[in-house]
Amino acid sequence: MNRPTSPTLDDDICVHIFSVSATMVGVCLTVIGIIRVVVTLRHQNLIFDDLVAVNLLFYLVAAFCSYWSLRTHRLRRGRRMLHVADTTFLIALVFTAINAAGITWMISVYPGQ
Repeated sequence: MNRPTSPTLDDDICVHIFSVSATMVGVCLTVIGIIRVVVTLRHQNLIFDDLVAVNLLFYLVAAFCSYWSLRTHRLRRGRRMLHVADTTFLIALVFTAINAAGITWMISVYPGQ
C-alpha cells in the first residue's frame, strides 16, 4: 500500500513564495495608487511610483516562476524555476525595502504644501 508522500521543503517554500508574491503584487498596486494621489495633490512628480511598478514586476516574475515550479515539481526544470523564483523574490524583497526607505525620505524632505 502506497503511503501519501508529504510535501518536501522545496514544495512548501514554493507555495509560500507564490502566495506572498501574489499578495505583494496587490500591495504594490495599492502603493502606486496612493503615490498617484499624493502626486496629484502636491502637483509634483515622483519617481517612486515607477520604482514600485518595477518592484511589482519582480514579484510577478517570482509568482509565475513559483507557480511553474509547483506545476512541474518532479522535473528538473521545476527545481530550476524554484531557484529563479527564490532569487527573484529575494531581490524584490530588498527592492521593496529600498523603495520604502526612499518614499519615507521623500515624504520627510518634501512635507505637504
